[in-house]
Amino acid sequence: MLSDMEIARNAHPLPVMTVAEKLGYSPDEVECYGRYKAKVPYTEGVKRGKLILVTAMNPTPLGEGKTTVSISLADALNRIGKNATLALREPSLGPVFGIKGGACGGGYAQVIPMEEINLHFTGDFHAITSANNLLSALIDNHIHFGNALRIKEVIWRRCLDLNDRALREVEVGLGGSANGVPRRDGFTITAASEIMAILCLADSLEDLKRRIGNITIGYGEGGKAVRARDLHAEESMTVLLKEALKPNLVQTLEGTPAYIHGGPFANIAHGCNSILATRAALTHSDYTVTEAGFGAELGGEKFLDIKCRKAGIAPDCVVLVVTARSLKFNGGAAKEEAAEENIAALKKGFANVRRHIENLKRFNERVIVAVNRFATDTEAELSEIKALCAECGTEAVLCEGFARGGEGACALAEKVVSYCDAPAPEIAYTYPSDASLEEKIYAVATKIYGAGRVEFTPAAKQRLAKIASDEEFREYPVCIAKTQYSFSSDDKALGAPEGFTFEVRDLIPRTGAEFVVVVCGKILLMPGLGVSPNTERIRIDTSNGEVSGLM
Repeated sequence: MLSDMEIARNAHPLPVMTVAEKLGYSPDEVECYGRYKAKVPYTEGVKRGKLILVTAMNPTPLGEGKTTVSISLADALNRIGKNATLALREPSLGPVFGIKGGACGGGYAQVIPMEEINLHFTGDFHAITSANNLLSALIDNHIHFGNALRIKEVIWRRCLDLNDRALREVEVGLGGSANGVPRRDGFTITAASEIMAILCLADSLEDLKRRIGNITIGYGEGGKAVRARDLHAEESMTVLLKEALKPNLVQTLEGTPAYIHGGPFANIAHGCNSILATRAALTHSDYTVTEAGFGAELGGEKFLDIKCRKAGIAPDCVVLVVTARSLKFNGGAAKEEAAEENIAALKKGFANVRRHIENLKRFNERVIVAVNRFATDTEAELSEIKALCAECGTEAVLCEGFARGGEGACALAEKVVSYCDAPAPEIAYTYPSDASLEEKIYAVATKIYGAGRVEFTPAAKQRLAKIASDEEFREYPVCIAKTQYSFSSDDKALGAPEGFTFEVRDLIPRTGAEFVVVVCGKILLMPGLGVSPNTERIRIDTSNGEVSGLM
């Protein structure tokens, strides 16, 4: 069987200019980065096509193929005569070199050139990292030269697009007065940085600069917030980001146009690609397939409660990706048992899917379950999944995009079109915009996660009181950072736990992104590498420069 990289290398991609022309771009609008990648202009506030959100049940550590389903669905829509595009997130080097590997799909459902997309792509992550760390340098420079703003507490952190646990907590300014003023600092992974969120939520260059200027970097005397604009940082930071703001255009193995732009994680950030790329896709095609990271209670909830609210968009249909593997995993099967037929564990684990379906319907969304087929799945398991979905009043469609590309998702595409043909109901958000911060956290924890109560640590209570007293945060949504493996804040509580205590450890105001990050349980904003990271499997052939092992 061919590897993902071998399949990608055997493809015959169209020149990116041809892909852009299919979407209606003129040659002078397309900035090529080689033959198969390009930057294209963004359009403010335009929407024409239907929007399909692909989300998933709670995953196993290796993921359930949500991106593969998204790609094969878009390919299938084009196969059945529709005009479809993709709008996906950019991969972070953290997972590429960590446990999950690349993020370009798999098998015969991939976006290409996968090797370049998974690595440096068009440099967006580097621009975001540079802008973030420029602000850090300006903060420490200001303190070094007298601290005229009387900064007492710095909450802004440096960032890096790699998993590196040693950087979670650091000391800066050591080695004498020539090196600055010593203070405690730390790093966030670039995918979870506020600059990443700002890039993905901004709707113009002007809005980008406004949001950057509004970033809270810390607090001065009397608890007054100090902003990036107080350091006159917004102009130079925007200069670093002006090219990164433009959406990236590539294609699938089957030539479907794919906008890949912005890459926030969903467990520690808001988990959606950029508003500008989604709007571009909606403007230039009749059907746009997009995804939100991890399970529907994470990326899905944030897509609906944050992105849709801010962008004025709404999905016409939601596809919930389910696998027999994850059902058995959520039903308590051991790793080995999850690879074998185990109907009892599968049925038990379906409680996880049932709650996701109920939650999505709570949002007034129309849901189709896509059963992403693995080679190890049995007919008995697949039949059981369809029967369990039918009991929930939800249709389940088999998807074989990994093995067959768009051809393996045509049945799913036909079902999606039938759902999109009917008028979409209005979103019922989890909480009103003017609810208090505590009420918003409680609403997500109890309505979406199934918690019985919410408990704040003493430090979180202090931060909550500080933020809640400021009217600026009144309209902000909450972006909850928690484990992706459970509805709860405990990664071991699989299935559909109920009545548990949901622990809030910290709250971080993101006044540029215009939401509040709520840090829960043991989740960390800078991941670490595992005992056997993917770096051990990546190789380069020095005779021809070919890379293998990106997965």
